[in-house]
Amino acid sequence: MKSDTPRAILITGASSGIGEALALEYAAPGLRLFLSGRDANRLQAVVDACRAKGAEATGQVIDVAEREAMAVWVDQCDAQRPLDLVIANAGIASASLDPLAEEEKALRRVMATNTDGVFNTVFPALGPMRDRGRGQIALMASLAGYLGMPGAAAYCASKAAVKVWGEALRGELADEGIRVSVINPGWVDSRITQQNSFPMPFFMRADKAAKIIRRGLYRNKGRIAFPWPTATMAWLMMILPDSLRHALTSKLPRK
Repeated sequence: MKSDTPRAILITGASSGIGEALALEYAAPGLRLFLSGRDANRLQAVVDACRAKGAEATGQVIDVAEREAMAVWVDQCDAQRPLDLVIANAGIASASLDPLAEEEKALRRVMATNTDGVFNTVFPALGPMRDRGRGQIALMASLAGYLGMPGAAAYCASKAAVKVWGEALRGELADEGIRVSVINPGWVDSRITQQNSFPMPFFMRADKAAKIIRRGLYRNKGRIAFPWPTATMAWLMMILPDSLRHALTSKLPRK
């Protein structure tokens, strides 16, 4: 096992996409992986692949939006082996032919998974980490959280909340020995991006994204944003005058 590898890692949304890629990236002899997802067959395939690489891996079919169930599961995982790294990765996107008609329903569903799901993952892990005076938390936000995009209001809002909360949490927990990083990917191969029918500049394979994330976590980077051309473009869009930003974003394709 590499010297930069935590000994016990919990990853939500590990049955596909970036979550799956992270599980496989870290999997090695001597490592304990606690993985969750909502599709039992896909999750078991990831667990088996991690075991084939020598890791001790278990999977739990669970919805991160279920607060009490998540608290029980995270507590059980930490009791089996103290968690060194928790990656709150699970997320969904809304894809509706009529986003305005479905706005409230989609918003609540996406926020329940992408935002509440992060809270439900992090809070149960924080207590034991604070008692030990060590640990690392990684929150999966997105470059989509840098500004609101027409046609993706729910997704952008959920990721913006995660981004800002994670940045604040990093400062609040630094003196307690707990490291917090916010991950802001661009377009990465996943079940979410597979729904997109429009061009996705600088599209990245999930395994490459996982390597970037792992390096960033090892270096304790507060913000892990990639790929850099997309991250730069997102940052520039934030500082544009409102009228110009609106003119540009109104021309973007809808999900």
